[in-house]
Amino acid sequence: MNIKLSFNIKTPSFTAISKKEDNTTLELVLNGSVLTTSVYYSYDHRPLKLSANATVGDKVAVVLLDHRIELYVNDILVDEEWPTGKRLFLPSDTITSLTPIIIEEYSIPNNDTPSVISQFENAEGWRPEKNVFVGDCMPYTKNGEYHVLYLKDRHHHCSKWGLGAHQWEHISTKDLKTWYTHPMAVPITDQRKGSICTGSWIEKDGTEYLYYTVRQCNDRPAPICRSTSGDGYHFTKDTAFGFTTSEKFNSTIARDPKVIKDENGIFHMLLTTSLKKENKGCLAHYVSKDMEAWIEQSEPLYVSSNGDHPECPDYFKYNGRYYLIFSLRGTAYYMVSENPFSDFKMPNDPIVPCESVPKCAEWNGKLVFTGFKRINGYAGTMTFKSATADENGTLIFEKP
Repeated sequence: MNIKLSFNIKTPSFTAISKKEDNTTLELVLNGSVLTTSVYYSYDHRPLKLSANATVGDKVAVVLLDHRIELYVNDILVDEEWPTGKRLFLPSDTITSLTPIIIEEYSIPNNDTPSVISQFENAEGWRPEKNVFVGDCMPYTKNGEYHVLYLKDRHHHCSKWGLGAHQWEHISTKDLKTWYTHPMAVPITDQRKGSICTGSWIEKDGTEYLYYTVRQCNDRPAPICRSTSGDGYHFTKDTAFGFTTSEKFNSTIARDPKVIKDENGIFHMLLTTSLKKENKGCLAHYVSKDMEAWIEQSEPLYVSSNGDHPECPDYFKYNGRYYLIFSLRGTAYYMVSENPFSDFKMPNDPIVPCESVPKCAEWNGKLVFTGFKRINGYAGTMTFKSATADENGTLIFEKP
């Protein structure tokens, strides 16, 4: 049952607690100006904790859904968490508190979200809220617009007991000045899902496809999944689609699918993973004629010299050459080739100077990379770097 706990803060400090057989199942603590909510689940002995600034007179609500916890102060969502396992607190349980707490059943409101939710100016150094951060970015161009899908991060990768609980958010622009926010592209709607990982966007026959992997809560292989859309703003999960890598790869860490259509109409997918036997990070290579059945190629497109995983791969053709991008420990490198899927070589200076795990989309004749600048760990604010190429294919990055 989805439930809502609500109360008004009447004293500068208080503690409300619920116990079952001497084990705490829920706790609310106001200490100074910080309100902390702790909710316990069978999945882990550590509670999921949400916090917010609050003071006397504020109205507080805690919403406990099957797949999400929401903390509101004065009707504003200020923190979230994403549980898995059985919630130990039941609506019939007693809460010991001097502050009266109302417990009631909660119904998720219907929400027909418009294509454009809001707008803002200048995405360089931007994050959506004070306590919401920008993670891995996935740019895409369509009809002269520059779109960025990005991983929404609440707690610097520490949400959901460290699984991340990232979801795909979506913004776009027509001039790199005024930006528009759109509905969440890929949310977490199932508590068995640990995080929606990085991926890519591609169009086929008028339908928009988002490809991604989903980190599981039980260390099972991360399946390659997808969502589809007819308008590019409202996406639906394609629950009939999904597959995992073969046994020669470490399938629990397979992630970040980049899907490309070549000049012959064949689709290619690059996946971050590692070769089990060799213990080397690599980019697995799959092909498909229809984006339904994917066939594994015998050789990865790229193999690291060690166990480092080439993360967040990107691939594009620019000025007649082919470029392969990937990140090692957050720093992006690029390789160039005259051939679409072979003979890639690193230039003398292969680093993409766009901070953390940038990816690229061509816009108005330039390559525009989008990444994030870290704040106290994983995720932070959005950042950009534009580039062109010289006659040898070496990327020339614009100076600030």
